[in-house]
Amino acid sequence: MSASPTVASSPLRPLTPEVLGAEYLGVRSTRPLLFVVVDTEEEFDWRAPFTRASTSVRAMCHVERGQAIFDRYAIRPTYVIDYCVATQDEGYAPLVEFAQANRCQVGAHLHPWVTPPFEEPVDGFHSYACNLDPDLEMRKLTTLHEAIVSHAGVTPLVYKAGRYGLGTNTLAWLVDHGYDTDASINPTLPPSDDGGPDFRGFDSRAFMMQAGRLLELPLTHGYAGWAGSLKAPLQAIAASSLGERVKAAGILARLGVTNRIMLSPEASTLEEMKAVTRTLLREGLRTFSLTFHSPSLDVGHTPYVRSALQLQQFLDTIDAYCAFFFGELQGLPSTPADFRSKFLAGQAQHS
Repeated sequence: MSASPTVASSPLRPLTPEVLGAEYLGVRSTRPLLFVVVDTEEEFDWRAPFTRASTSVRAMCHVERGQAIFDRYAIRPTYVIDYCVATQDEGYAPLVEFAQANRCQVGAHLHPWVTPPFEEPVDGFHSYACNLDPDLEMRKLTTLHEAIVSHAGVTPLVYKAGRYGLGTNTLAWLVDHGYDTDASINPTLPPSDDGGPDFRGFDSRAFMMQAGRLLELPLTHGYAGWAGSLKAPLQAIAASSLGERVKAAGILARLGVTNRIMLSPEASTLEEMKAVTRTLLREGLRTFSLTFHSPSLDVGHTPYVRSALQLQQFLDTIDAYCAFFFGELQGLPSTPADFRSKFLAGQAQHS
């Protein structure tokens, strides 16, 4: 007899530093540190409804395009891989080669809609793992973890939830299964219409949680512009229903007042990435996380790379940002493992 569909039993409350017991960290480095986290996944139509049928990982044969850039800067990216990549040779084989040469680290990335067991409806709400019945989420995480160990031959220690779908149940499972780092939190992210998480209470600082057993390395997401301390309140107004109707965010960005920028060559221009990095560095941030999706390393799989010209621009942006970070800013490359061993302050400051 097939299992009945499982759903979240109640609406999720917003995750906050207080809910997670966040202990923010001092960093033993006056120089900024750059992490690279690649969402390593199947190709699918970003404009279409979710489907279990999209499992191709053909774009993985082009992952060397990004890795070659990282090699030049002595960066060891963390490829967080999902079930489709972990169970197909053309998906995981290039990463095994990189890992064996100490050119990268491999972590885990859950896309619930393509990860067994298949018991939930396939829709936007259930694409966030945090919205699943806790037991089903745990079983999907276990399936993913075991697939990575079995096929790729590595034990993942870093986790990033697909679509940022992190919940408190996820964290307990991660600790129980030996993970030491999560990279799921997208700071300042408001909840989406289809039930996505609410991360408006977070900034881009790294912190410890789960009684000091789990490191959180958030995405780097911040505000640039001349509005100073008014940047966040103005962005909140822009994100309101009225602000969205009048396209306030775009107006504020064009005027240079405030611009919400993610450190990603998919979401931002090179100049925007430089601007938010300089702003956050002045504000005291020392951990920066550059992120993108692996299918963007080939043409036609994401909205960000639709032509050969856009692909070259995408790669050039990554290269130029790394040159800026390690040149002008005198930054250092890092990995979650290196950060834990070298740069964690002895005394965390409670949120």
